[in-house]
Amino acid sequence: MTAHVRPLIRALRPALTEEDFDRFASEAHAQGLVFTAAYDGRGRCAAVATHRVLATSRGRILFVDDLVTHPDHRATGMATALMTHLAERARAVGCHRVELDSGTANVTAHRFYHARGMTIAALHFTLSAPGD
Repeated sequence: MTAHVRPLIRALRPALTEEDFDRFASEAHAQGLVFTAAYDGRGRCAAVATHRVLATSRGRILFVDDLVTHPDHRATGMATALMTHLAERARAVGCHRVELDSGTANVTAHRFYHARGMTIAALHFTLSAPGD
């Protein structure tokens, strides 16, 4: 986890320190977060997805918290393979959909998601908690 997954998640979330990642991974895993990694032919971690099954008023979903591909492995099919795996996993555990959030400025990711048949079904709003 620390040698393979942590560096990729931290590349996606640069403000996340190693210690923050370790705390996050422990707490989120206890909440049902699963880390799925894809490896290249030489055994290097090429892409990572973090996801969990959620029961919502819209039905049971597999929610992808993070999806990141190492820059050396972009456009090699690794993220597509992960998305295919996540869709299969969703079906296997009785989910109706795979959902994820993507930052509004991440246009490259949006193209990737659209190319795999994903649609924009909602807007995600945030409100900082008092004191933040």
